[in-house]
Parts: sequence; structure tokens; C-alpha cells
Amino acid sequence: MPVPLYQAKAEFFRMLGHPVRIRVLELLQDGPRPVRDLLAEIDIEPSSLSQQLAVLRRSGIVTSTRTGSTVVYELAGGDVAELMRAARRILTEMLSGQNELLEELRGAEAEASR
Repeated sequence: MPVPLYQAKAEFFRMLGHPVRIRVLELLQDGPRPVRDLLAEIDIEPSSLSQQLAVLRRSGIVTSTRTGSTVVYELAGGDVAELMRAARRILTEMLSGQNELLEELRGAEAEASR
């Protein structure tokens, strides 16, 4: 029996639900990167990074190529970069709304103390 689309989407977002995976995807938006560069940017043990990269690779969201001892990762497609940009826009809007609410509360508090 095929998996319903909503369930497949939930599994996709669950796969993205790790800070290291998100950071890797952010870094790969700028183009392919060797593992050593990813390690330099992310404060994590090599074995942990390897595990997270394996999850991303199995999901098909990143690809890797090996040249000698160097493994280079890149996004599997431009849609992933667009998803990361969309997430940034959504978070910016959410936080902006929270800042507006905070300012409104501060203004009401200031008026109440007069």
C-alpha cells in the first residue's frame, strides 16, 4: 500500500529535523564542499558529521563524489536551496511578528505605569 503524501511529507521534514543537517544544507547552498570544509564550519566530531551526511545522502537530498581521499558533498537539486531560503523567510516573518507583539506589550506596559 502506498504511503499517503502527507505522511511522506512528514517523514521528509522529520529527516530535516536535526540542527547539523540543516547547517550542512545551509553551507551547501553556496556550492559543493569537501567534508574537511564542513568539519571546519560545524563544531562536531567527524563521526557524527559522517552519520548526518549519510542520512542526507540516503534521503537523496545531497550527493557525494570521491576524488582520492577527498569526499565532496553537494545539494542534489536547486529545490533544496529554495526550501532553505523559504524557511528563512518564514522564520523572519514569524520573528518579526513576535517583535511587533513585544513592542506592543512594552508600549501598553509603559502606558499602564504612567
